[in-house]
Amino acid sequence: MSSVPVPTRRQVLALYKQFIKNSNQFNNYNFRQYFLRKSRSTFKESADLKDTVQVTNMFNEAKKELGILKRQAVISQMYTFDKTVVEPTLKLNHTQ
Repeated sequence: MSSVPVPTRRQVLALYKQFIKNSNQFNNYNFRQYFLRKSRSTFKESADLKDTVQVTNMFNEAKKELGILKRQAVISQMYTFDKTVVEPTLKLNHTQ
């Protein structure tokens, strides 16, 4: 049986922070909000895990998912989307 180190609270919080940061990178409002909600709910659900094996497995799986999220955020930035009604728009003050 191999001894895999259990992630510390600081490591888990740093991973969560990276999820939030990368979720905010999406240009499309719907994708951005989806990944923010998904990240928050996933970390909240696994917050009360006590078994070290489960914690380690969840942490490793989350690191893999973070890599996917980062790649998708970069791809999202390559495309432009129209603003939706719920997004704030910049109001330009044109003086003539």
